[in-house]
Amino acid sequence: MIFGCHVSIRNGYSGAAKRAASYGASAFQYFPKNPRSLSVKDFDRGDAASCKEFCQEYGIVSVAHTPYSTSLSPSEDKKELTIASLLNDLEIADACGSIGVVVHFGSQISKTDPLASYHLMLEMLNAVLSQWDGECLLLIENNAGTKGALGTTFEELVQIRHLADYPEKIGFCLDTCHMFASGLWNGENTEEFFTQGQELAYFEHLKIIHLNNSKYPTCSKKDRHANIFQNGLIKEESLKGIVTSPIVKHIPFVLETPDDEGITHKEEIEQLYEKWR
Repeated sequence: MIFGCHVSIRNGYSGAAKRAASYGASAFQYFPKNPRSLSVKDFDRGDAASCKEFCQEYGIVSVAHTPYSTSLSPSEDKKELTIASLLNDLEIADACGSIGVVVHFGSQISKTDPLASYHLMLEMLNAVLSQWDGECLLLIENNAGTKGALGTTFEELVQIRHLADYPEKIGFCLDTCHMFASGLWNGENTEEFFTQGQELAYFEHLKIIHLNNSKYPTCSKKDRHANIFQNGLIKEESLKGIVTSPIVKHIPFVLETPDDEGITHKEEIEQLYEKWR
């Protein structure tokens, strides 16, 4: 099993890798730059190279996550800024040796044209990936169902990748809280969930799983993460069915859970390895 968590880059990219290792993690996620800005960062390439070398030496998998304000369906005045920011994220992550950069599926932009958001997403994906030739992938994450309820089904995720001009540069990130909140998975339909994903070839391109419990019930469309073994509404046995499935046994599981609600990420990772190694 590959378990890890999101870590800060306050001490640089190599510092983030070392912090993850100190937690006993074999994977970690990080923001490549200020998570509240779409600005292009002139990053320390030596530090990024050190991060890559450290991860290779100790067998640690890393993945980056785009800033909060990144959207694949941005407003007209933010399109060029978002494209530049995404290319910058990919460049940083590639230098760090990361498998990809996670970006959320787009949200609804028109009340009269249900396809407008999908068309804009494809435009954005094609604009970014036509300029990108690194090894790092763009990883599209499923949504929880807020903001127009787009990106909540396997069909949408697979079709967006299929219709893009560069599908080979696109992978997926699956969030367990989001799939519970949206109703894609309700904790009881695990067999059906995996069967559907396999039939649509979704899992063939899945590269990372955000392992999160939920503070709200299934189909609530509310994205509030809870710790895996406490304060969450997804039953432990239900999460076990996801984590221990042979279909995803090779996929890294990265925590995005609270680390200030009675348990640290280090302790939570220890629990995960103890229960589901």
